[in-house]
Amino acid sequence: MIIRICVGSSCHLKGSEEIVGLLQKEIGERGLDGRITLAGQFCSGNCNRIGVTVQVDDEVYTGITPEHFHEFFTEKVLSKIKEK
Repeated sequence: MIIRICVGSSCHLKGSEEIVGLLQKEIGERGLDGRITLAGQFCSGNCNRIGVTVQVDDEVYTGITPEHFHEFFTEKVLSKIKEK
């Protein structure tokens, strides 16, 4: 699985660095290092007024915030890992 985090200007200002940190922490704590690759990408063209744009494989999610991160990670990342 590849997770791409937008690090363009807009997402950077909305906390992409914090989202990267949260992803690294969850991946490490759950022992998923070999199953998930994190990558940065410049503007994906999916800017949202709130939060960061994150792409999980081919699915794009907008508005990811630290407050909703765990819900996003559980529903959009862990559920796909379990399917494979």
